[in-house]
Amino acid sequence: MLLSETRPPPGNLLTGFGFYNPFWLLDVANAAIVIHLVGAYQVYCQPLFSFIEKSAVERFHDREFVTKDIKIPVPGFRPYNLNLFRLVWRTVFVILTTLISMLLPFFNDIVGLLGAVGFWPLTVYFPVEMYISQKMIPKWSKRWLCLQILSVACLIITIAAAAGSIAGIMLDLKSYKPFSTSY
Repeated sequence: MLLSETRPPPGNLLTGFGFYNPFWLLDVANAAIVIHLVGAYQVYCQPLFSFIEKSAVERFHDREFVTKDIKIPVPGFRPYNLNLFRLVWRTVFVILTTLISMLLPFFNDIVGLLGAVGFWPLTVYFPVEMYISQKMIPKWSKRWLCLQILSVACLIITIAAAAGSIAGIMLDLKSYKPFSTSY
């Protein structure tokens, strides 16, 4: 059988290796993944939300819908400020991104690509360069060379992971059917 004919393991890591029992453990693992993704989604979207909301206030400063906060009393706490523009914008954004993710059923390959692209600069390159700068490690010293070798090795791994994710996306696109559970 050719490599391109083999099916990749399912997105659920535990069932990918034939582990189906106990069911409660799979449910707990899936719940943990959902909680993790919802939190990560909120954290990564905050800069985008902030940018759009500030731009809207600058551009439409005379519109009450964009600028007015409705104070909702909360017993025992200070009043909650509800802005209708923020509520509508964030709700529409979440709905649109959910629809887009439903159109792309090969979620794991896309997450793999995003993870691969973000891994090296955020987890290796910037921390290593900041460490070198803070500790004033001289260039071409033994420590500097080891840190640079580590950084280059992780860059190579990142490139390989990104290439693998792109290959997986290309394979998935060949048999892609929108809104289907199997592709």
